[in-house]
Amino acid sequence: MVKRMLNHQPSLDRVFHALADPTRRAIVERLALGQAPVSELAKPLTMSLAAVVQHIQILEQSGLVVTHKAGRVRTCRIEPRTLQAVETWIAQRRGLWERRLDRLGELLAEPAPATEAAKDTP
Repeated sequence: MVKRMLNHQPSLDRVFHALADPTRRAIVERLALGQAPVSELAKPLTMSLAAVVQHIQILEQSGLVVTHKAGRVRTCRIEPRTLQAVETWIAQRRGLWERRLDRLGELLAEPAPATEAAKDTP
């Protein structure tokens, strides 16, 4: 099972869907500080524990969060490989757009070619 998880690359669609919700982003931001039990993650949120669990399930399905149950306590942590995959995807697009914008800037900085009509005008 561990080998399957190592070879598993989460779908970017699921990751971006998971991050599209502000509650889930807040959970991810909290987990960036370190692992936490679901009850702690639920404290600052204005919703039921059941609703928080649903959000965590979506984060878990996306691959962003991994949970572990010990007794009655479910603890969550960030899955850094998923964040790295998203960061790589974004960085590639950012690089592409930066090159395009740099080229556009170069084109706009070039002097406009003189037209024949402009040459004939005194």
